[in-house]
Amino acid sequence: MNDAVLKPSELPYDVDAYRADFPILSETVHGKPLVYLDNGASAQKPKAVIDAMRGAFEHCYANVHRGAYDFSERTTAAYEGARETVRAFLNAKSEREIVFAKNTTEAINLVAHSFGRGLLKAGDAVVISEMEHHSNIVPWQMLRDEKGIELRFAPISDEGELLMDKFAELLDEKVKLVAITHVSNVLGTITPAEKIVDMAHAVGAKVLFDGSQSVMHMPIDVQALDCDFYVFTGHKIYGPTGIGVLYGKEAVLDAMPPFLGGGDMISSVTLQKSTWAELPAKFEAGTPPIVEAIGLGAAIDYISGIGLERIAAHERDLLSYAMQRLAAVDNLRVIGTAPNKTAVISFAMGEAHPHDIATIIDQQGVAVRAGHHCAEPLMHRMGVVGTARASMGLYNTRAEIDRLGEALDKVNAIFG
Repeated sequence: MNDAVLKPSELPYDVDAYRADFPILSETVHGKPLVYLDNGASAQKPKAVIDAMRGAFEHCYANVHRGAYDFSERTTAAYEGARETVRAFLNAKSEREIVFAKNTTEAINLVAHSFGRGLLKAGDAVVISEMEHHSNIVPWQMLRDEKGIELRFAPISDEGELLMDKFAELLDEKVKLVAITHVSNVLGTITPAEKIVDMAHAVGAKVLFDGSQSVMHMPIDVQALDCDFYVFTGHKIYGPTGIGVLYGKEAVLDAMPPFLGGGDMISSVTLQKSTWAELPAKFEAGTPPIVEAIGLGAAIDYISGIGLERIAAHERDLLSYAMQRLAAVDNLRVIGTAPNKTAVISFAMGEAHPHDIATIIDQQGVAVRAGHHCAEPLMHRMGVVGTARASMGLYNTRAEIDRLGEALDKVNAIFG
């Protein structure tokens, strides 16, 4: 077959061509080519996203939903078009099930407020795990302290896997929600989402997945998964900051009271009372992140054009190569060795503090994360104060992994 008739997703994976789509990857740091390995915190942006956002600002910017003039109608169409892009990306049944928030944290807090405060009562239980990001811990602690719900914690193994037998022991008729990460931001562990849903639904509990670390690494089908909520954030999926997504089953969202009050989330307002707009507007009070949503839609179109399965295969190769390469670095210990994981490697090195590791290798142009990664309970569980974390994306290469290994040798040269 002639290459000219192949879809982009059918062509060989050309990482150099994809790298060329990201202007920032041509930058230098301390006189050395940038090696960006902090994608788990925030991924870089392709030109398609930058152009889509710039185009919205330069050519048709206006507020949405309320203007009876050309710019407003065009911007509204682009904003709602981004919602349809997200719907198709997750395979949700309806755009009514796609709520825009400013990030994952806000989306989880929306559920904690509207589902938790609105529908749960004292004595009901919520189950989370030991490997959660703070954004999937703190809102439930606040709900526990305010409403008297019970908060239960599913333990993990030393390798970083969810202990499913222990998880099963936590489930009973008191559990109304299981809120759990789909992929750990520290360990890269992929949790057994289908089993979690089946087990939780068997006791009548709803299920929320934090998909912040999963949607850029693997296809997500919320109907096949049958979860009740799924949340993710735009800036980790090669889109802008300031935009996130809450997917919720329509019947569940319909039963929940609004999160915020104000414009656009109402059907009518009098001085005596207000009535609410239909989904998803009920949960989108005020002027929304218009251009950010357009940027998110462009980011999803970009990675969909490459193909998530192809991205996943590339990242699996990088992970395998990186595990082998880092095994040759003296004094390095990987934290989180679950066999089913994404291209995230957290590690410690002897007496070197994670911040020292990151600072030293930054001088070699290599960017990694250092600290507790907003997962302090997980750090305590794994017996470390923090880790350095290399998180890979669609544009990273084996050569960059070699650069990481060479930079870490500099750490050993200093700390021994």
